[in-house]
Amino acid sequence: MKVMRFMGFVLAGGLLFTAATAAAETGAEAANSLALRKIMKDLGSNMQTVTGAVSMEDWPLIEKTARLIADHPQPPMSEKLRIIAFLRTDMSRFKGYDGEVHKAAEAMGEAAKAKDGQAVIASFNTVQTACYGCHKDFRPQFLRHFYGTR
Repeated sequence: MKVMRFMGFVLAGGLLFTAATAAAETGAEAANSLALRKIMKDLGSNMQTVTGAVSMEDWPLIEKTARLIADHPQPPMSEKLRIIAFLRTDMSRFKGYDGEVHKAAEAMGEAAKAKDGQAVIASFNTVQTACYGCHKDFRPQFLRHFYGTR
């Protein structure tokens, strides 16, 4: 009986240790995560919001969300310097994609304000195309360099 109780304590302790270790690793990963990762996640959510709003012809929501996309937050300066050092000569291409997204999202907001569905969709397509181009050209490199993934 005492052996069974002891084994239960060992098992419970092992589970707590495993949970604590996993939480610590998650915390360490979060500490090493670029602010850019959260910005991209938020942009993805905003893009999904626009998709749903287009289907509902919710022009005010599209206009509001387009502003969030166009004027998305920027990483802190220390992170920008890390990204610039990593990208070097490709930085202008990276910034070019960001500029395309900004310009197209502003146009999408203006089109939504005018309730011009065709122009909203055309601008949204331009935003998506710029996002896709940037992800295709840079996402694998970023993941490898900053997160050690393939």
